[in-house]
Amino acid sequence: MLLEQTLKKNIQKIDENIQTACELSNRDVESVQLICVSKSVDNDSTKQVVDQGITHLAENRMEKLLEKKEFFKDNPTITWHFIGNLQRRKVKLIINEIDYFHALDNVKLASEIDKRAEKKIKCFIQVNVSGEESKQGVTPDALEEFIDSLSVFENIVIVGLMTMAPYDANSEELHHIFSELNRLKKVSEDKNLAYAPCHELSMGMSRDYCVAISEGATFVRVGSSFFDEEEKEVGNS
Repeated sequence: MLLEQTLKKNIQKIDENIQTACELSNRDVESVQLICVSKSVDNDSTKQVVDQGITHLAENRMEKLLEKKEFFKDNPTITWHFIGNLQRRKVKLIINEIDYFHALDNVKLASEIDKRAEKKIKCFIQVNVSGEESKQGVTPDALEEFIDSLSVFENIVIVGLMTMAPYDANSEELHHIFSELNRLKKVSEDKNLAYAPCHELSMGMSRDYCVAISEGATFVRVGSSFFDEEEKEVGNS
């Protein structure tokens, strides 16, 4: 378990970084939602984060999210984000337990979510802006057609777009990737689609969330900066 004082210091540093990034971009700090990616820590360590006032939690594995949601069953303030790839056969087990899904990237998955959902599910479309073969997501060129294809699903609301930058991207590359996702978001937003308002941008992890904020991120997925860990490529944190 992380020492309480260390966690407080880490959260304070993250908050300061977000504040500075917003000031430099002439943005209101309230326009950025910090998500703690708690996938690498146990329930007790996650509780320490929640006790510090962080109420948006993200997991990338179904079993871990369900375990933690059960642990926090008496805490109604937590907003749950699923940021991992979701297999269609597991949709029925998880989709009604989350508030946001950050990795929608194909029609078959959308169809399964729509069939199993008991409420409207807030989804981000994952866009592979960098073009990396190791990354999932729709291509920028296919985004418009993909959004159009989702109009038949009553239980899916496309709240925005999500992307991940390459682990070794330099500052110039990061700005390009994040600004391109923002451009795509604005194009989608301008269509004024009721099922795809597309006002949000989920981008930025521990290593690059300040750059992401400067390019318009409204949700940042931060993990290792909370817990003094070395950031890994896998897991959207």
